[in-house]
Amino acid sequence: MAAQSQIFVAAPVRTGAVEALADLLETMNAGPGTADPANALLPFGRIPTIHVARFVILDDPSLPDRQQIARELPASEPLRLAFIANCDGSEDQLLRELVQLATPGLQQIFSHCSDFDARADLLAWLRAHRIIPAAIYANWPGRSMTQVREEAALHKTLRQAHLAHPKASPEQLRHVLLAAARSVPLTPLPAPTFAEKVAHMGDFLRLPLYAALLSPLLVPALPFLVLLLRWRETHDPVLAPVPSIARNKLLKSIEDRDVTNQYSTIGSLKPGRFRRWLTVAILWIIDWSGRHLFTTGRLGRVNTIHFASWTFLDDKRRVCFASNYDGSREAYNDDFINKVAFGLNLSFSNGLGYPQTNWLIFDGARREQDFKRYLFHHQIPTQVWYKAMPGLTTYDLARNTRIRQGLTANLTGSELRAWIAEI
Repeated sequence: MAAQSQIFVAAPVRTGAVEALADLLETMNAGPGTADPANALLPFGRIPTIHVARFVILDDPSLPDRQQIARELPASEPLRLAFIANCDGSEDQLLRELVQLATPGLQQIFSHCSDFDARADLLAWLRAHRIIPAAIYANWPGRSMTQVREEAALHKTLRQAHLAHPKASPEQLRHVLLAAARSVPLTPLPAPTFAEKVAHMGDFLRLPLYAALLSPLLVPALPFLVLLLRWRETHDPVLAPVPSIARNKLLKSIEDRDVTNQYSTIGSLKPGRFRRWLTVAILWIIDWSGRHLFTTGRLGRVNTIHFASWTFLDDKRRVCFASNYDGSREAYNDDFINKVAFGLNLSFSNGLGYPQTNWLIFDGARREQDFKRYLFHHQIPTQVWYKAMPGLTTYDLARNTRIRQGLTANLTGSELRAWIAEI
């Protein structure tokens, strides 16, 4: 399995520099909502390991909520610029490639940050501003960009061969397709080493081990924690303002430029240690589940997400959520509400102003209009968004992998016809 990482680098923006920064980031785009792979500042297309990447100014529109319903929280927080990318290999490998390829452009971008010094070591500065996400989800961990590109080329080649032989029987067509496939180079998929298998199993056992170690403390405290949760649920205020038409137009202007969209949100957690540590625990379990349970293209019943992450900011007072998903924003929200509303409640209900839940997993997102207004209230525009393979959905990626697997399988009868039907 190919090693993969997500990198999240964030730094505070200098006072008065936001407008100039936004204008500079706009020069990286080929059009609204679409980064130019060959842009002069950071040519994403020259880094073959990147799947998706974005620059986003974390300008939190929900901060005024604190003055209404959470005065114990600070009235303001630093406004940051974040760079988020999902890649093959390690975070440090990507940072080194970025510095080697685009030092002048990165210096120009991050010069808008208050603590940036162009004379300092850029790699060290990026490392110092790296934040480890609390939870990461990948649609198919280990599917590298090399695999994605080669399997897309394979599908295209086989599709052309298929269309050129419309009257061939399935058996005849299979011989044609196998011959055509030999013209497409396919890098062997790496098998996990024994050490990697041991490490993966050790990581899997962490959850039951922690549960066993903490149970002497948690079991006696559980009735109190449940009552505290229920009291909080019935007393925490809900805030779901009517969406701004102007901001909705802004968000729509950078959406639906490809079959895949970006999604960036930021918001505050409800005050108090209870909500903070409940969020920490839930996101830790989500992160663990992304590595061990949801590894074959589906997050619960949802199969449209390429990558997603939750990242704490400001001593865990705020969370930034970033995702890359297929389809429209409305369909994305509806998909989650209809299929995994309980999961939305688990991962977001500790947010300030979230629709009221019952026993943590019920109601909440099921209050559809309040939930959608809550989401919109926290969504922010993504200034630069790059996707390495535009036009490919998660379904396309999975189909291309199945087609590749069919090359070496002994297919006959209905299995052969099903394989051909996917080409």
